[in-house]
Amino acid sequence: MLSRLQQTQRLHTSVYLVIGSVICLALSLFRVDYTNSRMFIFLNWNLFLAFIPWVLSSVLILYPELQNRKRFMIITLGVWLLFFPNAPYILTDLYHLRLQTAMPVWFDMMLILSYAWVGLLFGMMSLWDMEHLMTRWVKQKWIPIISSVLLLIGSFGIYIGRFLRWNSWDVIQQPLALVYDVGDRIVNPFSHPRTWAVTLLMWLFLNMVYW
Repeated sequence: MLSRLQQTQRLHTSVYLVIGSVICLALSLFRVDYTNSRMFIFLNWNLFLAFIPWVLSSVLILYPELQNRKRFMIITLGVWLLFFPNAPYILTDLYHLRLQTAMPVWFDMMLILSYAWVGLLFGMMSLWDMEHLMTRWVKQKWIPIISSVLLLIGSFGIYIGRFLRWNSWDVIQQPLALVYDVGDRIVNPFSHPRTWAVTLLMWLFLNMVYW
């Protein structure tokens, strides 16, 4: 594994992401110990979900022979797209920021932003990997457009996660209800102005970050 990371020039990036994740974990554990409150411990689960798309894209980069297995590629790309919104989703955890807690608000803000930053890195770097993989099947001029569309899908996924409270695994657990909620917002966009306001603003933000 180490040699493959070195060959693909991913070692330093991987080490940086691991260190960032450990720092986030340490901050959250410090908060739990200092306040005896588990208020923000859920951020570790959210960061783990953000970690999944990066792991999936990394496997495809580190083991290029897997790219020749069509069925494996389709399944992996589908799962990647399903979990990709979890990476930038942590930004919306700022929603939980409160002035009155056992910790100073500035600490909680930095705690959430630390998780959000590492989560964004997992997502953006996994999308970068996908761009590299797309060069096998798509002309270079189309790749930025496809990436922007993926960011739009990710932004919509952030909305349905934050406001409709759907999770990635609900595609399997409650597919019909999920399809109904998503379909209603696509078929009747003017009946759901907040849906598209949040989605488009998040899409603009993610494009600014990525490009």
